[in-house]
Amino acid sequence: MPIDDPRFKQVYGAKSAQEARAVYADWATRYDAENLAKGFLQPGMAAAAIARFVPPDAGDILEAGCGTGLIGLQLATLGYERLIGLDLTPQMLALAEARGCYFRLIQHDLSHPIPLADDSVAATACFGSFGPGHAPPACLAEFVRVTRPGGLVLFNLREDVQATLGFPEIISRLSADKLWQELFIGPLYRAFLLAEPEIVGKIRVYRVC
Repeated sequence: MPIDDPRFKQVYGAKSAQEARAVYADWATRYDAENLAKGFLQPGMAAAAIARFVPPDAGDILEAGCGTGLIGLQLATLGYERLIGLDLTPQMLALAEARGCYFRLIQHDLSHPIPLADDSVAATACFGSFGPGHAPPACLAEFVRVTRPGGLVLFNLREDVQATLGFPEIISRLSADKLWQELFIGPLYRAFLLAEPEIVGKIRVYRVC
């Protein structure tokens, strides 16, 4: 079943970070209302996964691709105070900043090295940022680099596109090189309750070695 929303067609069809940034910049002020009207489950699923595996006092948590801050808002309600938000689009970051749940926000393109030191965060989370026209699989190695040994990398992958985008190869390489260890792969879930039934994925959690 094809994706119906023209916005998703635009962002998944983006040929460059600049093109994706332009789409999200135009969408930013309507992003929450339009997606929540469709029963947007992704932020709640992401916050639940982080809360299950990473305690609030673990240390700094990097949320890569934080968007408007919907995940950070839910984590802040659960007592998480050390959240770093990173996103491609200034307009999305401005909305995340207004929510007051991040102590630091970074505008950044995930196709480039993350501007954080090695082993500097307790966990890195990335939900909704892996897909056509979005962050490349190579940034998983950057998540490992900035996450301290024993810390966690948590993310979701769309099942219908992960293989064609090259994620299995990167995941296997990081495991073979003993840079991380698989901790959890969840069952399939829908990102939207009321729309886009083909957007399904699994939550994945890896412990950095």
